[in-house]
Amino acid sequence: MRTLANLEDKQTTLERLAKVRPDHRARWGRMSAHQMLCHLNDSFLAVMGEKYVSSATGPLQRTVVKWVALYAPIPWPKGVPTRPEMDQLIGGTAPVEFEHDKRALVTVIERFSNPKRDFEWSAHPIFGQMPDPEWLRWGYVHTDHHLRQFGM
Repeated sequence: MRTLANLEDKQTTLERLAKVRPDHRARWGRMSAHQMLCHLNDSFLAVMGEKYVSSATGPLQRTVVKWVALYAPIPWPKGVPTRPEMDQLIGGTAPVEFEHDKRALVTVIERFSNPKRDFEWSAHPIFGQMPDPEWLRWGYVHTDHHLRQFGM
């Protein structure tokens, strides 16, 4: 099972991220490649307690939905709405400069996956509190989902 805890999986993810260009078009969804970088950065910062995100959780989301999202051997479905604070057309961080925003995402992924964290986990807006292995699995799966969205 792939996870950002595995150095090879993280390196492959960062290599895929390095290939993203501003002119890449999404295979699904409304975001541009640049907006996707900002969306991922916002998402990591939210669960690291550095950006506000509203909750949309309940018992079903914290159990069944979380298990399917993290462990089922199927890709995440396309077009599932995100929280408004992570939606680039509503409340997400606006893109500034493509390479700068890409470097910021790499930096946040490195911090997120560092075993010597300099932050405390916040609750995931849907899945709630999670132990380290689930956070690192979520980070991989969420990033993978959006890289596939842009053909990476």
